[in-house]
Formats: sequence, C-alpha cells, structure tokens
Amino acid sequence: MIGADKLDRLVERYAALNAAMARQDVASAELVKNAKEYAELTPVVNAIAAYRACVRALADADAMLESEADPEMRALAQEERDALARRLPDLERQVQRLLLPKDEADEKNAILEVRAGTGGDEAALFAAELFRMYERYAELRGWKFEILHYNDTGLGGLKEGQAAIRGRDVFARLKFESGVHRVQRVPVTEAGGRIHTSAATVAVLPEPEEIDVKVDEKDLRIDVFRASGPGGQSVNTTDSAVRITHIPTGIVVIQQDEKSQHKNKAKALRVLRARLYEAERAAKAAERAAARKQQIGSGDRSERIRTYNFPQGRVTDHRINLTLYSIHKVLAGEGLDELIDALVTDDEATRLAEIE
Repeated sequence: MIGADKLDRLVERYAALNAAMARQDVASAELVKNAKEYAELTPVVNAIAAYRACVRALADADAMLESEADPEMRALAQEERDALARRLPDLERQVQRLLLPKDEADEKNAILEVRAGTGGDEAALFAAELFRMYERYAELRGWKFEILHYNDTGLGGLKEGQAAIRGRDVFARLKFESGVHRVQRVPVTEAGGRIHTSAATVAVLPEPEEIDVKVDEKDLRIDVFRASGPGGQSVNTTDSAVRITHIPTGIVVIQQDEKSQHKNKAKALRVLRARLYEAERAAKAAERAAARKQQIGSGDRSERIRTYNFPQGRVTDHRINLTLYSIHKVLAGEGLDELIDALVTDDEATRLAEIE
C-alpha cells in the first residue's frame, strides 16, 4: 500500500485548499487554480477516507474476536471481519488507481488524422468509414468535431482527413485509437466474392495550447499554391493552399480546404503544433520505454491494433485480445465505448502492476 505519510499529506493539502478558498483575500486567478486542484483531490480524499475507515473497522473486529467470550458475538464479529477483509483490497486498489501518475495530455483536446493505407479504393472507403465513426462518437459524447481537412477520392473514399475534437476527456479517451486499423470484407466491386484485406492508419494527437509549443517563424518555410481537388482539377482560382515545413524537424503540413490563405495557414499551424507536441511526447515515452518494457499511448502507427472482420461481424483489438461481435454498432460509434473502456482498464492495470 502507498505510505501513510503520503496519504496524510494529501488529506492535509485538501484541508488547506478548502481553507484558502474560504478566505476573502484570495485573488481570482489563485482561487480558480485552488478550486481545480481541490476538485481533483476530492475523489482521492474520499477514497482514502473509505479505505482508512475499513482498516479501523477491521482492527475493531479483530479486537472483539480477541476479547469476546460469547460464541454468538464472536460469530457476528467473525462474519463482519470476513466481509471487511474482502472489501479492503478493492478500496486499496481504488486509492492506488486514483494516485496513478496522470498523462499531462489527457485533459487536452485532440487532432484526429485518418489516412487510407494498403488496399487501394477499398482502403479509402474504409478510411472514410473510420472518420465517420469518430465523428458520430464525438457527437454521442457531446464533443465538438471540426473538420480541418478532408481529401476524398471522389468515389466516397478518403485519402486523408483531419479533424479537431474538443470536449471533456477527449485525448484521454481517444489516445488508444492510434495505430493501423485493418478491415477484412468482400468489396462491392469483387465479382468472385473473395475477402480482401485493407488498412487505414489513425493518429490521435493532443492539441496543445500555444503556450505549450512555441513555433518560431524563422523555423518555418511557408509555400502557397493553387488548391486542387480529386483528379488534379483546380478547386479555386487563387493561390490559397498553404504548405508549412518545420525546418528543424522536417515536418510538413498542407491545408487547402479553405478559400482563404489566412484560414489555411491558421489550420496548418494548429496541426503543426500538435505534431511537434506529440513528437516531444513520443521522445519522452521512448526514454521511459528503455526502463519499462512496454510503451503505453505512444501513438506508434507501425503496429496493427485492430481488425474489423465483416463476414464474421466482429471487431478484434489485438492489444488486449478483446473481440466484440457488434461491428456495425462499433462503426456507428455506439459500440466504441466498450472497446475504449477495456483499453483504459488494461492501461490502469499495467501501470498499477509497475508500482506494486
């Protein structure tokens, strides 16, 4: 169990925050900061109180067993003790779970990127389905889904698409979606009825605030050109498309959906900041991975994470060996929570095992 001293310090800090917020001389900025920390500590302190109450009750039951001579009272004390002993590990684990180090990016909004992979037109159609799945999932959770870029094939497919998703716990929920998503099904154009395997890549990047990532103008090469649509045709007659190259890293971002060069540049800078922020996070995660064998939430897209098998109606997440026979529900966004909840639980269990 986590040391009693640490638990005492958390309870004392909680009381101090409560007292500070009650004072009239606290500046508004400090009050907001204190209120945020107080809200974050509330479930932790409540869990500590429940755990300690159970420990005290268990000690009382042990004392009664030692001192009580009446067989009936001893039986009642033993029954109560057994119940408390069964409950205590769950309460202890709840405290540990609440005290797990948080990913600093969990509270951030996210930039979603979906790209067609191997499989030609079928891969592009699947990429479009995935993009719609996340759009519907965002709608179900009350998040705002803003399309930044959507490069379609003209046949209902998607070459690549980007969206900004805003809301509560966006990155915390979606960060496990990064990776290669594979689909197995019979394409509409396949006369022989053979099952084809195609793939799309998904990247979910935390969207940083401007203060999180400083982008120096001298590190950027900005090119403007005329936007083009499917088949290469020009979609407008002005040089409004923007390509930004971050010279130190070589990261390139292109935006051409807006008719305004200014708007395209603003969107491109948002995506660039997200990619730079994620690159820094990935570097830190790689350092941690040297000390721990498994890297969680790195956004590594080289690994196949999930298979959508239409003939069998199943979705399998290979990281946790979970299979759901509800493919249409998942692709409609409604069944995605079951997969994400399982991934979050597995991540917590892995991190708990590391500190035990």
